[in-house]
Amino acid sequence: MSYMNNQYDPKRHNLYKPMNPEKYTGDVNKIVSRSSYEWTFYRWLDSNQNVLKWASEPLAVPYIDYTGKQRKYYPDVIFQCLTPSGGTKTYMIEIKPFKETIPPVANKRKRTKTILYEQKTWETNCRKWAMAKKYCVMKGWEFKLITEKELGMGR
Repeated sequence: MSYMNNQYDPKRHNLYKPMNPEKYTGDVNKIVSRSSYEWTFYRWLDSNQNVLKWASEPLAVPYIDYTGKQRKYYPDVIFQCLTPSGGTKTYMIEIKPFKETIPPVANKRKRTKTILYEQKTWETNCRKWAMAKKYCVMKGWEFKLITEKELGMGR
């Protein structure tokens, strides 16, 4: 796994300092956490004895956005872990709030601008995730969406 430079904005992001830096593939001084969900997942990866190695935004997956433009998607995490049978498995992870993993619902209280933004975001995410799944199939990996529900941070 290689490391791509994360865009770090100290006003909006935190840097995660691993307890087990030998497990992290990349620069341990540049692990950007963009949300409390990512921070919680990083902590789980870092402390889980079955996780062999992990990286934050380590590669780019090309996809075509809803306008037809070629773009790059950087999944949040890729990690490798031991399986119960003693083998290894690699996962590509996207961490999102649950509300962003389901189609948006229009209602009378939402402004048209909000509805259009949510629809574009949903379409973009669906395209990213479809390409990520194809990439994972080619590599023999598994793609997973992680939300606050899986992290035990349900609201």
